[in-house]
Amino acid sequence: MLASLTLVEPPQGGAPILPHNVEAEGALLGALMIDNRLIEDIALKLRADHFYEPLHGRIFEQIRRLIDKNMLATPVTLRPIFEADEEMKELGGPAYLAQLTGSAAPIIGAKDFAEQIYDLAQLRALVGVGRSMVERALDTSDEVEPRKQIEEAEAALYRVAEEGGTENGVKSFASAAVEAVKMAEKALKSGGSLSGLTTGIQALNAKTGGMHNSDLMILAGRPGMGKTSLATNIAFNTARRYVEEIAEGVAEGQRTGAPVAFFSLEMSADQLATRILAEQSEISSEALRMGKISQQDFRNLARASAALHDLPLYIDDTPGLTIAALRTRARRLKRQRGIGLIIVDYLQLLTGTGKGGGDQNRVQEISEISRGLKTLAKELHVPVMALSQLSRQVENREDKRPQLSDLRESGSIEQDADIVMFVYREEYYVAMKEPRDGAEDAKSQETYHDWQKHMAEVYGQAEVIVGKQRHGSTGKVKLKFDARITKFSDLADSHYLPEQRG
Repeated sequence: MLASLTLVEPPQGGAPILPHNVEAEGALLGALMIDNRLIEDIALKLRADHFYEPLHGRIFEQIRRLIDKNMLATPVTLRPIFEADEEMKELGGPAYLAQLTGSAAPIIGAKDFAEQIYDLAQLRALVGVGRSMVERALDTSDEVEPRKQIEEAEAALYRVAEEGGTENGVKSFASAAVEAVKMAEKALKSGGSLSGLTTGIQALNAKTGGMHNSDLMILAGRPGMGKTSLATNIAFNTARRYVEEIAEGVAEGQRTGAPVAFFSLEMSADQLATRILAEQSEISSEALRMGKISQQDFRNLARASAALHDLPLYIDDTPGLTIAALRTRARRLKRQRGIGLIIVDYLQLLTGTGKGGGDQNRVQEISEISRGLKTLAKELHVPVMALSQLSRQVENREDKRPQLSDLRESGSIEQDADIVMFVYREEYYVAMKEPRDGAEDAKSQETYHDWQKHMAEVYGQAEVIVGKQRHGSTGKVKLKFDARITKFSDLADSHYLPEQRG
């Protein structure tokens, strides 16, 4: 048998020997050849490349292949495969396979051997990441981008940490049913409408059941509709609810609030903060920016700022993020801050990993981004809300209410999303059609009065149109919108109009 090593001091002046245990590898292979059923317990986690000795990795792979074909994997059935293997010849030929099965004792400890082999492989991977980090950091050429290196190093470390997660990939129906019952219990305790995180808007919660883990939600709208305002309101409401629940002692599994990560690729962090402060102090954003506030307003502002001091809302306003960089930063925030909701404003400002221009490449890039966001939602087990622009074809229709076909640049956004919501404010379009006051003649006056009546009907109102929902029906949710402080809230008589199951 090959020499046994775990971690040996390097020879004088030589490179360090990587952590490994060749004897454990041989013992595991012997146990597998004696009892093929053992493969069922370890094959999901262990791969051929986890073996330090390449020959052992090849033997493991061939054992797995034979068992997959419902064939016995024994020294006899493996012998023809390794007749010509040069490394096997150095160890005495295929007789080495029989040597590995020389003792039945390893069968008892097979799982422990597999665990150690896997752990040592992770340590070797960690050493590899460390070496790569050092080598790249020592490179001082003009093309070096330190921040990019840091992000790539974080991604590499995360891959090492998450490797082997397939052991949780398959769930029995019983365990899945338990999760479903817990979700129903959470909805029951919240009053019958909320099984996910709260949006802070009762009518929207009632329509969607809240924001659910692993869901990709798309919030779309034309410029001026208020999609960033709605996303900011939701981010604040979810983070504030988390603080309230911590103070109330609500158990972790029953919380409807969570820390929030807001990736703002369009607005700066201080602009977003201004919006939230305007909403909470009820001072217009414009007045705040221009300093047109009274002493009382300033006191209200100071009180709102103090109340928001410990709000678990984290804003990343780095421009031009790639989807890979965003995922790296989100993982870091999940690990360090325990975020439970991710908001991206907005999807089209992210970039993919591909190069080159052209409409076709852009469509592929958007597809990569939407798939990446859905993968991130599942990977971190949190809801991800991505804002999206709509195509200009909306403006060419008489009815300006958006549809799924208006999603800009890629049908994959609709395909990858679990929920697609559109923000629509009729007030915006009615205001643009304002006629002259009509003082000249009766017809003009009538036209102006009709416009005033229409404007009064839609003033301060907004709709969130649920165009797709995997968990329930589509339809409209009517909300109040205060443009002065960019705040969405429930209407006094808020209700939603169900249309069809989605």
